[in-house]
Amino acid sequence: MNRIIACLCLSIFISFAANAQQSKVSGTVKDAKGIPVVAVTVQVLNTNLSTVTNLTGAFELVNVPSGKVSLRFSAVGYAAINKTVADDNRVLNITLEDAGLKLDEVVVSAQKTEENVQNIPSGISVFSSAKVNDYRIQNTRDLSAIVPNLYSSNPGDGRNVTSIRGIGTTSYDPAVATYIDGVNQFGLDTYISSLFDVERIEVLRGPRGTLYGRNAMGGVINIITKKPSNYTTGFAGVDFGNYGQQRYSAGIRTALIKDKLFFGAAGLVNRQNGFYTNEFNNKKFDRLHGYLGNYYLKFQGSSKFDLTLNVKHNENRNDGTFPLVASVEDALSKPFKVSQNTLTTMVDNLFNASLSANYAGDAFNFTSQSAYQSNYRYYDKPIDSDFSPIDGISLINNYGKDWNKIEVLTQEFKFSSPSSSDSKFKWVGGVYGFYQKNPVKQGLSFGEDAEMVGSVPGLGILSVNKGKSFGLAAFGQASYAITDELMATAGLRYDYEHKKQGVYGEMSMPGEDQPIVEQKDTSATASFKALSPKVSLAYLFVPDHSLYATYSRGFRAGGLTQIGSDRTAKPLVAYKPEYGNNIEVGSKNTFFDQRLSLNVAAFYVRLTDAQIPVLILPDAITITRNAGKLTSKGIEVELSAKPVKGLSVDYNFGYTDAKYKSLSLPVDNKVVNFDGNKQIYTPDLTSLLALQYGYQIESVNKLNLIARGEWAYTGDQFFDLQNRFEQKGYHLFNAKVGVSNKRFDLFFWGRNLGDKAYVDYVYDFGAAHLGNPKTYGISLAGRF
Repeated sequence: MNRIIACLCLSIFISFAANAQQSKVSGTVKDAKGIPVVAVTVQVLNTNLSTVTNLTGAFELVNVPSGKVSLRFSAVGYAAINKTVADDNRVLNITLEDAGLKLDEVVVSAQKTEENVQNIPSGISVFSSAKVNDYRIQNTRDLSAIVPNLYSSNPGDGRNVTSIRGIGTTSYDPAVATYIDGVNQFGLDTYISSLFDVERIEVLRGPRGTLYGRNAMGGVINIITKKPSNYTTGFAGVDFGNYGQQRYSAGIRTALIKDKLFFGAAGLVNRQNGFYTNEFNNKKFDRLHGYLGNYYLKFQGSSKFDLTLNVKHNENRNDGTFPLVASVEDALSKPFKVSQNTLTTMVDNLFNASLSANYAGDAFNFTSQSAYQSNYRYYDKPIDSDFSPIDGISLINNYGKDWNKIEVLTQEFKFSSPSSSDSKFKWVGGVYGFYQKNPVKQGLSFGEDAEMVGSVPGLGILSVNKGKSFGLAAFGQASYAITDELMATAGLRYDYEHKKQGVYGEMSMPGEDQPIVEQKDTSATASFKALSPKVSLAYLFVPDHSLYATYSRGFRAGGLTQIGSDRTAKPLVAYKPEYGNNIEVGSKNTFFDQRLSLNVAAFYVRLTDAQIPVLILPDAITITRNAGKLTSKGIEVELSAKPVKGLSVDYNFGYTDAKYKSLSLPVDNKVVNFDGNKQIYTPDLTSLLALQYGYQIESVNKLNLIARGEWAYTGDQFFDLQNRFEQKGYHLFNAKVGVSNKRFDLFFWGRNLGDKAYVDYVYDFGAAHLGNPKTYGISLAGRF
């Protein structure tokens, strides 16, 4: 910690001591008719500088770095554009086109520097704030099928299991990493899945180990929320729908001291009566209510240095978690009906805080990000572990805050080439470290009907797992413009992780006062290393049309197995990291003066040392082994178009063929070969077509009448490695209609309008959870 503080102080000193040349960029922003555009956000990319146009459309940015810099201009109702300026031309007259006529020029930070997405040699799907609202993306799970070859599902407890290009897992170490405002949501225990007040979402498909490290072998979901500036802005919104859906949100962003101190706060309240009915007592089973808060405090020390404190917390309560039925057949024959004899409340408290220091200099840029995450999740009363009306098995994990509270500390130092550099050589590099503490304690209690589940009434089993781990990594990536048309990129990352796992197990027999110690308190350690290289070539054969080829490698961390109630499953067995090698070729194209974009990609992934998680019941402990090799290949197509004024067309298509070349699984106390089986949670096809038409009424304060329809298809997929549980391909239809202008939106919406019953998640033992039924409602949002 002393070293972290020292580095922060050093960066502050450098920023104030630097005697760099200062410059000013100013100008006006107007629409195609020459009318000034108010409240346009003007941002200097890869710096901390931004402003907003005033009532005359004028803007001014002071202390802008000398040399070439890239500016981004964006506003509600207009297509965002990027503009590069040099020292000899820093007074600009910008014209913004109507968003109904032109596509945005999209900027992303996928390679940890801000740049045009069409210049990055890999498959990336981007959703601006407007598109997030259009698609009603309110949870990371809503990205399923919207992104080619991405599938995300809910096991029933609010966590999301996500796969991309056939790379996924059901363990708590994800195969797709999620970042929110630059902070790695370390595992399924600590990430926040609810979304609101989002600036953009970037989905990076394929291994991203070089820049993102562990657990990014399937890809990365990068979420950026909105930031405060000198001008006060805010929003408020309400949603009402069937099944008692209620969603209230509000936020404000402002300058406490102009150009120096900025503040932002946003809150979301979410309620729902639940989709399921518990036939045991004829009451709603999965009633949800939660609160999510997001707070910013930013200090702009100088034109080159800032400090940002960001705090997020998410408090969820679920009255009736795990709405599961015994089989896929039962789930589909009686949709949204369960019969469980106990009702408990899941208490889920997540906390996420980060402190970022940013320095943008003439020689280099520097960022330090320190983050803390925690998740305290427990059931206030024993939960029904046989998911039936009998008094069979109950799971207990409410043992106080010393247990079942996951904590993670992360620290990253990143250096990169200066934003204003004219050099053909661009680079980024840094170091990353983490520390995780994971104390898990849970017990099983067998009730009066225990004999029906093969046990004894009054039996109790206690399992304790105490995990600690830390890791260090160094990474670097460089790009060189060989010619004006040809760009080469290479990168490498080295990761080291050390894990320690302690276990303890005991059994309480009926009528006995003292428990029997079945597993003495013992521990083991294991260490893992990984190299993640990347190389790519991108060729701009004509303006706005490029070809690329990329090789990249990702890995998922190794570990030590836990102890579960099945004492025959030996704990503290080390399993190796899982590696994915990805080859991708593609083309990115923009046509007709930014009215049409078409991106295509083909990929091949080879997975080695595949980690196979096996769920141990009834205590829901996952035992992991390296037991397979997998290959995944496929294609992806993304098309966006504005063919005529007001009409938007978005289409994506993904095909994945993911099979295990070798796979051995334990079945009935023997190992069985399942070579050739399909990968789990990987639809063979994903496809989505979205059509939206807006008609503007100039005479009524530029009011837009908007109608939107979506058709989504999710192909055949399996939910278990033995390929016993399958969901055939299905279609979903969504729509909304309403009015919008710069200040407010009013929409009527519906999702899954055909009320299709489909399986969303199935556990190894067959218990199934359905996807959401037909929902509909009304949304009202205001902005200032």
